[in-house]
Amino acid sequence: MEFSFALKNLGKRTPANLIRSVRYGTILTNGVVCRTGAVILTRAICVVFPVPFLIKRLPFYRSNILSHSFCLHQDVMSLACASIQVNSLYGLIAVIFTKGSDSLSILLSYAFIFRTVMAIASGEGRLKALNTCVSHVCAVLIFYVPLIGVSVIHRFGKHLSPLTHALMADAYLLIPPVLNPIVYTMKTKEIQRKLIQIFVPAKVTAEG
Repeated sequence: MEFSFALKNLGKRTPANLIRSVRYGTILTNGVVCRTGAVILTRAICVVFPVPFLIKRLPFYRSNILSHSFCLHQDVMSLACASIQVNSLYGLIAVIFTKGSDSLSILLSYAFIFRTVMAIASGEGRLKALNTCVSHVCAVLIFYVPLIGVSVIHRFGKHLSPLTHALMADAYLLIPPVLNPIVYTMKTKEIQRKLIQIFVPAKVTAEG
């Protein structure tokens, strides 16, 4: 998800796009979209594919109760009755490769955007350009804050109740997909107009 944010921002929030209106259709062609989707899908498969095999080789003789409401790799391997060094090492490499590279890409893209915006002479133009990026920043934060919360709780919250772990896990799963459409709706006038066109006539008809 966050990787797609970085690719979108790098591809769509270029200096030309910030300074003047362009046709995204000439940039984001079907071929570009398909190749981008293929890269995201391939990377996800490569990262997740080894996990079941790493878990399958571990013996489990004790409790089989997970602290999260979904199957988290760290949560499952903590129940194993053998060395989990290989699993821990793979998890660390996967996090650095995915979350680390994604975070770096997002930071670089927004540094590039900020430099471009500061080059705009008009203060009003600067404010308008920055406003177009607010929804993207909020969407990234909506994903990363619950993710960091789950990681911190899992690492340092061993003494907390199972309910706390379950609530944080559910928040990580539900908050991003629930809030992202709301954020983009609030910041995008085109979406607001479409929603008004859909719901307002229905309301008038029902009252009539």
